[in-house]
Amino acid sequence: MNLQYHHKPVLIKESIENLITHKNGIYVDATFGGGGHSNAILKKLDKKATLIALDQDKESIKKNFIKDKRFHLFHNNFIHIRDILNKNRIYKISGILADLGISSLQMDNITRGFSNQYNCILDMRMNQESFYSAQNVLNECSKQELFHIFYEYGEFKNAKKIAEKILKERLKKNITTTLDLVHIFFIKGSFKKRKRFFARLFQSIRIEVNNEINVLKNFLLESSKILLPGGRIAIISYHSIEDRIIKFFFKKGIIINKINFKTIPFKMIHKKVIKPSFQEIINNPRSRSARLRIAEKT
Repeated sequence: MNLQYHHKPVLIKESIENLITHKNGIYVDATFGGGGHSNAILKKLDKKATLIALDQDKESIKKNFIKDKRFHLFHNNFIHIRDILNKNRIYKISGILADLGISSLQMDNITRGFSNQYNCILDMRMNQESFYSAQNVLNECSKQELFHIFYEYGEFKNAKKIAEKILKERLKKNITTTLDLVHIFFIKGSFKKRKRFFARLFQSIRIEVNNEINVLKNFLLESSKILLPGGRIAIISYHSIEDRIIKFFFKKGIIINKINFKTIPFKMIHKKVIKPSFQEIINNPRSRSARLRIAEKT
């Protein structure tokens, strides 16, 4: 095994220990990223096991690789998980893991536009083959569309004012860089308050660019079809929007506007959400907002 890029996988002990119930089974790492979770899963599996990994970011695939005959990596969004498995004549699996966060590779690359800490072109595409970027969102979306993005994905109470400021600014010139966006807003208060505002602002735009909420909902539905009875799903999320969707689906088997199961297809392994330990947060500050939920197919 060989990982080229230094990566700190989040909640690795908690997720892997609760995921693997059959050491010769077929498992899926739906969000390969830096490869840390895949590497840990392989260490727990026996020789006859199989691990399928997916990532829509070609840069992650190029920078990180694992040499292991049990391991198979595909360039694709995890919304297509069932299609990928079926093409490889795999119809049921023992477990699936998804880490919904941005990888350190994406965040630290100043050309990708995910962070407001660097001045760079606004991009935020996880799949760089996509034609829809943060610039399209900020310069082309209507006032109503922008309101929806900031209200639903950033949970801003003043979403209308934020949308209006962006519309006013883009009449003067296109919003093309992270600094262009940051300079639109003057946030009174502490450094912590300003940091939280821009974190939520960038988050909401990124969610829209990558269609993250719809992708998650469809992924959850697909997971219920491909897991064996007794198979487990572990999902790490980083904000309340995703966590609510995951929690509701695991408990009720329901995704609003998608499906209503007559019987709940999962049972929760832990009643309470699993959070990083104090020590993990010290070692990896980016883990502080991580939330892990694990469920078993009934």
